[in-house]
Amino acid sequence: MTNHEPEPPVSPKFIVLIVDDERDTREGLKRALRSRYEVRTAESAERALEIVEAEAIDVVLTDLRMPGIGGMDFLAMLMGRDDAPVCVMLTAYGSVETAVEAMKRGAYDYLTKPVDLDRLDVVLDRALGSRRLERENRNLRYQLNQEVGLQKIIGRSPEMQKVFDLIRAVAPSRASVLIEGESGTGKELVAHAVHQLSMRSSGPYIAVHCAALTPSLLESELFGHEKGAFTGAYDRRKGRFEMADGGTLFLDEIGEIDAGIQVKILRVLEERSFERVGGQATIEVDVRLVTATNRELEAQVQAGDFREDLFYRLNVVRIRVPPLRERKGDLPLLIQHFLRHFCQENGKECDGLTPEAMEILHGYPWPGNVRQLRNCIEHMVVLGRTPLLGVESIPEDIRKEVRPPLDPSESGTLDGGDASDERGAAEAIGSPDGVVSLDQAERDLIMKALEETGGNRTAAARKLGISRRTLHRKLKAYEMEGVEG
Repeated sequence: MTNHEPEPPVSPKFIVLIVDDERDTREGLKRALRSRYEVRTAESAERALEIVEAEAIDVVLTDLRMPGIGGMDFLAMLMGRDDAPVCVMLTAYGSVETAVEAMKRGAYDYLTKPVDLDRLDVVLDRALGSRRLERENRNLRYQLNQEVGLQKIIGRSPEMQKVFDLIRAVAPSRASVLIEGESGTGKELVAHAVHQLSMRSSGPYIAVHCAALTPSLLESELFGHEKGAFTGAYDRRKGRFEMADGGTLFLDEIGEIDAGIQVKILRVLEERSFERVGGQATIEVDVRLVTATNRELEAQVQAGDFREDLFYRLNVVRIRVPPLRERKGDLPLLIQHFLRHFCQENGKECDGLTPEAMEILHGYPWPGNVRQLRNCIEHMVVLGRTPLLGVESIPEDIRKEVRPPLDPSESGTLDGGDASDERGAAEAIGSPDGVVSLDQAERDLIMKALEETGGNRTAAARKLGISRRTLHRKLKAYEMEGVEG
């Protein structure tokens, strides 16, 4: 069984499976329960297992004595499942001790035959109370994942849905995964999601940033070393491959490693064994390798900087994480997530961002991707003076690249004169030849902006490079307040 988050139940009713080789018992219980529950029946444990595989069964009522697989063995099979149903044993009076033993092995309760229907209702109500809470929590987790993405990866855009689909498809397998993407896109989050959704999720998850270590240190970090292997090796040390045994090893920036270490990694992938630095004993490991790079590994292979055979072993499944500029639809969700995080971390009240601030963040190309956005929002929260964060709280380099602060109210001054606004309007669209006065030129520019925006004053102000408040003041000064373009 995998550790996937289960899908939310389709039926609003709980599903009860009755397992008994006696037809009269099956049918009698079915008639008694079908008004309150979805009821399935099976004449043997073998048939019941097929039903459990096909449907999300909530409760199993099973006889202890059945031909073929007996009730006790059937119970053990059910209890071994990640999605084990609640099990209630049915037994004759003479087998109560066996039923008690079954409860020690995981059965919820037992009922003696012939079944007292009132007693059955009490047992089912009690058992399904905890099942109901479990279902509600499962549905809540499912809805949360649908809203914000997968595991800790935030995103609802079509581009990220493709990434999530690949993660879900590859996670249960043993295949190596190569994650590609620019710096700051969240490649390690993808690697961790692959681990969390795999059958290895209960095992260790070990991450190594290859570019941060010299080749000699990286070799020791990955494979460990024996005492005295080199100067400073005072004790034997386990490497990351050994530490990740039974789990997942994530190697970030795999394109940075040198040829000697590439050979040793290839051997681990092919033979599942290695020796520590300075050692002779062969150490066997079972490790799922996930790697990431912000380089074009194919180009490195062509240039002779990366082994072709290792590339193909790593590149069994490739996941490309899109840069933030290709998934702008996720910006509001990411901003909201980081705002909530940093407001709580800094003990501040935040009502969100102004429309003007959101527009600037949306217009910025984010070369540093999600990591840069995270830092930007932290900057805004820390330096923001009001609960509603405006343009003035955005880091200056980002603000200036999207829209130079032509309006004094956005450049940090307390008051703005008409001269700077006139200059801003003229520079925004381009002033006419000098055949008209400056006032006339500005009137013409304002009129043109209103015409092009269909009379939308907010859009016109944006086009002119001034605030809506400044535009309103100019319309009043030029006696154009009734103009709608």
